Amino acid sequence: MKLTFQLNGRPMETECEPQETLAEILRERLNLTGTKVSCEVQVCGACTVLVDGLPVSSCTTLAYEVRDKNVLTVEGLARPDGTLHPIQQAFIDEFAFQCGFCTPGMILAAKALLEENPKPTEAEIIHFMDGNICRCTGYVPIVRAIQKAAGTMAKKQG
Repeated sequence: MKLTFQLNGRPMETECEPQETLAEILRERLNLTGTKVSCEVQVCGACTVLVDGLPVSSCTTLAYEVRDKNVLTVEGLARPDGTLHPIQQAFIDEFAFQCGFCTPGMILAAKALLEENPKPTEAEIIHFMDGNICRCTGYVPIVRAIQKAAGTMAKKQG
């Protein structure tokens, strides 16, 4: 079946089978491998992408569910000139990753959080990020990175 949607700000049209997940389409058909697949049961958050600005588990979202919607993957965050999004830069600055497997999902979940709540408390960050699991760094640098990104983004808007 034909699937039409916005991907990282651009119109996208591709074919998909009714049973294919969004993660499969992104990774296997469109070669956007930043979206990771780990648990395949909507538990770990590694496959998080934003659909119309909301975080979804792409490993359990059927591709056809995003027809006529806006999908943002980690590949769509940096500016065309290569400048990283403040959240991406904050993750680097705060050493908020080790192996990096969970990082794209963490970054996209953090983006959704900061769009909804530009000045979250530490407790609000921890609560919102609860669906994203990191097996390497622990969560302190991740929380610090989100706090730093919130501050950077607030300065740019102010």
